[in-house]
Amino acid sequence: MVKYVFDPVHSTLDFSIKHLMVSKVKGTFEKYDVDVTGDFNDLSTVEATVTIDVDSIDTGNKDRDNHLKSADFFNSEENKQIVFKTKKVTEDSVTGDLTIAGQTHEETFDFEFNGVSINPMSGGKVTGFSVSGKINREKYGVDFNQKLETGGVLIGKDVKFEADGEFAIEE
Repeated sequence: MVKYVFDPVHSTLDFSIKHLMVSKVKGTFEKYDVDVTGDFNDLSTVEATVTIDVDSIDTGNKDRDNHLKSADFFNSEENKQIVFKTKKVTEDSVTGDLTIAGQTHEETFDFEFNGVSINPMSGGKVTGFSVSGKINREKYGVDFNQKLETGGVLIGKDVKFEADGEFAIEE
């Protein structure tokens, strides 16, 4: 049986959202785990659970990060994790249940399997994949906003993200 060991040092989970209708704020989650089972040679067998520590959000601004953790957004005291559980993986998409701020909805994202390689440092096999997409944060009750004097809103509703995961393969 193949075992995939998540490598957080060589993985990323980044996001961006429109700010003041004219720019984007970018951020990342520093702490998360990805548990994968199945055979990447047969994507229909692949199952994954991504667990993200909400308190590890980092936008480069402590005040903004603390506001994002508050009840206006994630309410991290009550909702410590964001969780995505796959239902179906294909060559170009992954579908699963995404839970944010206590609300769960099915989402489909772009998926790219990046193959298998040999790590020259360890001699072991590694594999990886990329997932990208966007979600409507308001669908999850993360709907804090403010109307702007010039029209529009303070924060966009669509959050775009890109995640790259690397795993050691133990056979």
